[in-house]
Amino acid sequence: MDFDLLLIQKMKRGNENAFDIFIRKHYEKILKYCRYHCLDISYAEDLTQETFLHFFEKLSDYHYIGKTQNYLYTIAGNLCRDYYKKIKESPLEKQSKEIQNGLWQSETEDILNKITIETALNNLPEELQDVIVLCYFQELKLTEISKILQISLPLVKYRIKQAKMRLEKLLREE
Repeated sequence: MDFDLLLIQKMKRGNENAFDIFIRKHYEKILKYCRYHCLDISYAEDLTQETFLHFFEKLSDYHYIGKTQNYLYTIAGNLCRDYYKKIKESPLEKQSKEIQNGLWQSETEDILNKITIETALNNLPEELQDVIVLCYFQELKLTEISKILQISLPLVKYRIKQAKMRLEKLLREE
């Protein structure tokens, strides 16, 4: 029997220890995913926590089919997209304050590299962004990406190839 299935069964019965184990098992991967989708590290942590809250709120309706981690990535991806919608709607002053707060938390050079990559990634269509983040930042296998995004394996390979070509072109321009 799958370990996630056992944890979910225990969580549905109210076992608090199972909740802790479940979070510890998946937290780092979801946090890493969220950190690559937003500049503000503390907001990425909030998005990660919100991902688990959303999952737990719907736990009683959740039917295990062996793809719990994929479901968590889907929730996190939706929350990250909502985050970017809010940023696009917010005034530029607020955005620059968020970026400045991020500058104080890391070395300037690392942040500038991340911003350059983030900018290039943001210029890609959403479907290309997703495969790049899952492949290179989450280090998932192509078959896992295929399952998470619910697309065929050849389409995953095609999107990665397209994304690489576009990123290379965008990064050369900068």
